[in-house]
This record gives sequence, C-alpha cells and structure tokens, in this order.
Amino acid sequence: MWRATTMAIAMISMAGCVQLPPTTQDIQAKRFESVPGKAVIYIARPRVDAPNGGSIVIGNDGVITTYEGTYYRWEVPPGTQVIRGYGVFTASVTLQAEPGRIYFVQQTVNGNRRDGAQSMSLQQVSDVQGRRLVSDAQSL
Repeated sequence: MWRATTMAIAMISMAGCVQLPPTTQDIQAKRFESVPGKAVIYIARPRVDAPNGGSIVIGNDGVITTYEGTYYRWEVPPGTQVIRGYGVFTASVTLQAEPGRIYFVQQTVNGNRRDGAQSMSLQQVSDVQGRRLVSDAQSL
C-alpha cells in the first residue's frame, strides 16, 4: 500500500512539471525579429527565481506581473524607455531605445511563499544572455 501511494504521488508530481506546448505567439517572439521603426524590449525572469509575482510598470503602457520562468515582449517607439518596479519596489532600468534594435532586461525577484516578495532588481543584459533567458522561458 505504501509503495503504491508513493508511486502515485511521484507520478502526480511529475505531471505537474510537464511543460505546455509553445503558443504561436511564443514561437514568433522567440524568432527575435526586430520591428521597422520600433525597438523591441524583452523582460525575462529566470526559471530559478522566487515563486512570487513581480509587478513592473513598463513606460506609459501600464503594469504587468511576471513570474519565474516567464518573459514579456514589448515593442516601443524610439527614445527613452523606463521599466520600474511597481508599489514598494524601487528597482528601475532606463533604455535609450533605437529603431530596429532588440534589448533584454533581466528581472529578478527575491522572496518566498511565506513572506512574499522582498526585493526586485532590473538589469539590462547582453544579447547572448537575454536570448538564453527568453529561450528558456514562457511568454506571459
């Protein structure tokens, strides 16, 4: 009985780890194509990160909430673009977006399930690091 229960728990746990197939939007975004006359900014959270949501303000477009192992693709006009933490989080990054270019920002949230999110950081990362982060993540 104990062995059957253990096997059932193990199978259910592994089923929860099955990754969903990518959406059409996710496949398109991971082609990393530029947009004529605009810049593209990817905001990505690593898979190994706090389990808490991290809300950020993206320019004048509103607030989004990211989670561990997710990314957001944001198309913007050229010029100064600011991404900043929402609420108590003071993290921010400013980019001088140029048309036809692609930028990557890594968002990291520190915290745990019991105490919630404690801090956040936003940092522009290299093209290689950014593509790796986005390739390993799922679209919001």
